[in-house]
Amino acid sequence: MNKNIGKVDKVIRIVVGVAIIAFGLVNNSWLGLIGLIPLGTALIGWCPLYCPLKINTTCDKENCEK
Repeated sequence: MNKNIGKVDKVIRIVVGVAIIAFGLVNNSWLGLIGLIPLGTALIGWCPLYCPLKINTTCDKENCEK
């Protein structure tokens, strides 16, 4: 399981995850649990959906090792 989430992607996932969780808490809704998905993938640095789509945001074009 190679990491496929870069720094910017990780920050965006954390912000979105926390926002969804907060929205769920404010509205007293179980749908806020959906926010655990982007938060969890950001914390482990790996997104299972990126594998079949062959997406990797861990490096930019200049600093990426091939």
